[in-house]
Amino acid sequence: MNIQTSERMEDFEEGIFQVLNEKKSEMEAQGKKVYNFTVGTPDFKPAQHIVDAVCRAAADPENYKYALRDLPELTEAVIHRYHDRYGVELTGQEIMSVYGSQEGIAHIGLSLIDAGDVVLVPDPGYPIFSVGPALAGAELACYELLPENHYLPDLEKIAAKWGKKAAGKRARLMIVSYPLNPIGKAAPDSFYERLIAWAGENEILIIHDNAYSDIIYDGRTGRSILSFPGAKEVAVEFYSLSKSFNYTGARMGFLVGNEKVVQNFKKLRSQIDYGTFLPVQYGAIAALKGPDDGVKEQCKIYEERRNALCDGFTKLGWNFERSQGTMFAWAKIPERFGDDDVGFVMELLRETGVLCTPGSSFGRLGKGHVRFALVLPVEVIGEALGRVASSGILSAALEGQEEISEKVSKI
Repeated sequence: MNIQTSERMEDFEEGIFQVLNEKKSEMEAQGKKVYNFTVGTPDFKPAQHIVDAVCRAAADPENYKYALRDLPELTEAVIHRYHDRYGVELTGQEIMSVYGSQEGIAHIGLSLIDAGDVVLVPDPGYPIFSVGPALAGAELACYELLPENHYLPDLEKIAAKWGKKAAGKRARLMIVSYPLNPIGKAAPDSFYERLIAWAGENEILIIHDNAYSDIIYDGRTGRSILSFPGAKEVAVEFYSLSKSFNYTGARMGFLVGNEKVVQNFKKLRSQIDYGTFLPVQYGAIAALKGPDDGVKEQCKIYEERRNALCDGFTKLGWNFERSQGTMFAWAKIPERFGDDDVGFVMELLRETGVLCTPGSSFGRLGKGHVRFALVLPVEVIGEALGRVASSGILSAALEGQEEISEKVSKI
């Protein structure tokens, strides 16, 4: 039988993380140690009060029925979190749960756009920002994030091509995320103020992915776009428990903001699922209403890891600009590799056991860069730096091996 598959699948390649995991397994099968800096899965445990809430709920047979809807207590917990953490007042009609923000971003386009509508997505940007709209048949328009513009979108340039007064098609949606995975840049308050006004003028709905506002460095304050005046008129936001509360496998996130958008998406999701498993909801309630001490302490540890990795590589001659937020570090690959980020990643793995993600996985402008996830302790990061230094993969282009080894000992 000749099995036919959909044409849309021709646009999707095998996920980069699956490919890298296969390479990792090959190395480990040869008895070699791999320092895995690829997938952004927290290595921290969820707080005990969250685990206890899940366990109590899981012990009750009544909680194995279809959920069908969000528990009222869960909605109240989101209201509580947004009020206390961001100073945002939400109503129950402005909140819905999703199976993690990745699932939400993957499906929300189905409720908002038709085939051929234009959606603005960041370059570089996390892959689901493009994959989600593409599944809905959107025409993707990438907006560039460049160092000369502090990795912020050039709103005037975008408006001239895709805004309300543009000569051709205008954009319907724009996906924005700060601090941004993969490049680790944060946005100032003034940017959000301009973005909200700009979105209103151009009638472009903003979808803000707020996954990393609790992992932000150097005294910055992680914000919600909804904490700025006028945001609910033009924006919705995805909020996830994965990175703040290490609730990754539970797949618990929320869409909040503009009521019409939230209710429209809720109608779509009512056709394709029966609600989040109730014990997962009870764990989320415990997370959202519990203390933030662990979240803040975790952020400090991520910052220590960022310092160790970025400063360590910089001391070795490979310039790593410090991330401003997220659990990632981003850098241009050493000059002698040109823009072959995939080739560099594979050579780095072969020669040192250090595995990171090629930047080309995140868009055209990611080519020639790599992303490191800050998922290993400081002492293990030090080990990895030592392996890189002793391999000579950097020293061949930078300086003598003896001098590099001396620098590593001081990290």
